[in-house]
Amino acid sequence: MKKFFLIPLFAAFFSFSTGGFAQTVDTSSPDGMIKTATDQVMDAVRSDKSIQAGDIGHITKLVNEKILPYTDFRRTTQLAMGRNWRTATPEQQTQIVEQFKMLLIRTYSGALAQVKDQQIQYKPFRANPDDTDVVVRSVVMNNGQPIELDYRLYKTPQGWRVYDINVLGAWLIQAYQQQFNEQIQQKGVDGLIQFLTQRNQQLAAGKAS
Repeated sequence: MKKFFLIPLFAAFFSFSTGGFAQTVDTSSPDGMIKTATDQVMDAVRSDKSIQAGDIGHITKLVNEKILPYTDFRRTTQLAMGRNWRTATPEQQTQIVEQFKMLLIRTYSGALAQVKDQQIQYKPFRANPDDTDVVVRSVVMNNGQPIELDYRLYKTPQGWRVYDINVLGAWLIQAYQQQFNEQIQQKGVDGLIQFLTQRNQQLAAGKAS
């Protein structure tokens, strides 16, 4: 998947975690949680000059502190790895989660600066009361152009958690499944860790391709 295609996806997935800045978000309702947090995100990003400037340290700190309350990135990584997740040791799993998260942060940190005057329109939320896995659908109007943006959430004892994002028909997890699988088939789980680590080192050194 091309980088520009994932830019709005990254901004949505990671900037969503800033919702804790203003007030606690009610996680008992999936669509209500998305709407409240997104409103707070738009305000927070617009007023944070460090994020707008792409400050990687500030963005990393923000993600580490604020992503956990509303998302389950470990679940995201597990699903991206598929059956290969079970072959990884707990230590390897932790390494992959952290390296994958950092890869997305470093690759798409500039996307947060693009949050300006976008308007968000939410589609009618349809789910049964006993559903434990749902999708909240929305459309982001960016300079008059509609961008499909959907959130997939699952229910936990602590409330709803986001674990996947869809932009223009492309889901984050699906976008990385093939790449992860190819790396593991060629070089094993350690090979995937090495690949993610090297990509992060390249991006940190300004050698992004």
